[in-house]
This record gives sequence, structure tokens and C-alpha cells, in this order.
Amino acid sequence: MDRLRAFEVFATVVARGSFVQAAAMLDTSPANVTRYVNELEAHLGTRLLNRSSRKLSLTESGEALYERSRSILEEVAEAEAIASATSLKPRGRLRINVPVSFGIRQLAPLWPRFMEQYPDVELDVALADRVVDIVDEGFDLAVRISRGGSQAHAARKLASSRNVVCASPGYLLRNPPPKTPGDLRGHACLGYTYAHTADDWPFIADGGTQQVVKVRYAMHTNNGDTARAAAIAGRGVIWQPTFLVGEDLREGRLVELLPGYRMPETDVLAVYPSRRHLSAKVRVMVDFLAQAFAGEKAPWDR
Repeated sequence: MDRLRAFEVFATVVARGSFVQAAAMLDTSPANVTRYVNELEAHLGTRLLNRSSRKLSLTESGEALYERSRSILEEVAEAEAIASATSLKPRGRLRINVPVSFGIRQLAPLWPRFMEQYPDVELDVALADRVVDIVDEGFDLAVRISRGGSQAHAARKLASSRNVVCASPGYLLRNPPPKTPGDLRGHACLGYTYAHTADDWPFIADGGTQQVVKVRYAMHTNNGDTARAAAIAGRGVIWQPTFLVGEDLREGRLVELLPGYRMPETDVLAVYPSRRHLSAKVRVMVDFLAQAFAGEKAPWDR
């Protein structure tokens, strides 16, 4: 049994939640995937996955092996990338999926620099706020804004962004500023459709106490800039990352609320199908973005 391949197959089954989807991602048959997992369980003398007709779940042994397998595969991929870095020249079409507001505000100014450094790479940048399936839709790379990381694909953290609750000075003249998160229940809030917490806004007090407040929405939108425009016009309170509203806060168009509380930070991730056999064009793009956002604070929080 090729144990490294078995680890890769097992980790992919867990990440995709399906033998069939893992087989498609690994370009092999479901029977082959099943064989590798069965042989790995036999070799270790323990069950790794609980199988039912509807879903898979990890056993305690499976959880431990999954975490270690991911680490091993990452180290192998890094070694492969280092070994091939001097022999592979980045070239060809590079399809990237990025969120709309982040793509326009933070990434669009970077593309000309990348094009100058890597003239043999043809950029194909698609902007969309929905979470695309980068394998099924043929993307080489995606930039994701996420609090939970990526379970289905390999990912590298590029930066973090604070999340802030804010409103315009005009709105605050007509409505008393909230003193506690619970006060937001009496305010008109502007919601982002793709927020995974829906209308539950999470807060962390200075002492570490956590609180979730269910707010009332005056508007929903699937685009952060649309919510930002409504907030600047005085139509309500928004919760948005500083990469979107940082300049508005600095210039006074918006005012940060609830100074004694903070919201969980958001990670900016580069997500790609697999760490193994990472192409030169994807590798240099990930390194380029990591360097562009490097520093103690991200550019939008400086």
C-alpha cells in the first residue's frame, strides 16, 4: 500500500464528505478510493470512518489521523514546490475567482504589478460574491473571505480584517448610538445576504464574554458596497469588514459603534484545489498576494 497516497485519499474523502466526490477530485474511481480507505483501516487496525447511506462521519481515530494527514500532505507539497521552483516558469491562463467588493477595492490595483512581473501568465479574473466550486467551475485559485477556513480545499491565509459595526453621523443624529450590543434591536440594520450568521450578530466584550444579538433588517443585499452606500446615506447600521469601510471610518463618513466590544475577525484566504502538484502560475500568485498583504497589520487596518 502506498501510504502517502492512502493519506491523500482519506483526507480528500473527509474534506469532500463523499467517496464519489473524492474520486472525482482525485481523478480516479470510487472503487479505488474505497480500496485505499479499507486498506488504510486494515493497516492501522482501526475504523476511521463511520459510513451510512446518507453521510460519513469520523471516528475518534479518524479525527486524529485526519489532522495529522493534512499536516503531512502540506509538508510534502511544500517540499515539492521548493524542488520544482527553479525548473518551472509561470505561464499560461490563470483563472481566479474573487469577491466583488474585495476584488475591486483591494485586488484590482495589484493585477498590473503581477502582470508586469509575470508577463507569460494570462489573468482571467471573475468577480462573484457567491462561493463557487473551484473544481467544478474550472478555477485555478479563489480568494475567499472566511471565518471558518476552507475544509474542502487547500488554503493559505493572506491577511485578516477586523469586522466593525458602524453608521453615518446623520443616522446617529436621528437615533441614539447603541451603548450595548442589545441596543441594536431598536435600530434599523443593513444585512449582507451571504453572512453565515444571518441576522445573528456576534460580539465579544473586552473581558472575553461572548454575546449574540438578533437584529432587525431594514434591507438585505448580496453586495457589501450596496450596504455601505445605504449606511453612508443614513439608512441604518452595518456590520462590515474594514477592507470595505476602513477609508470611510478614517474620513468620517461612517462612525464605529460599541467601542467596548469587538466582532470576530475575518480571514482573507487563497484557496486552490490541492497542495500537491501546485502549478507554477498558482504558486507565484499565492506568494505575490501574501507579499502584497504582508505586515503586522493588513493595508486596510494600518
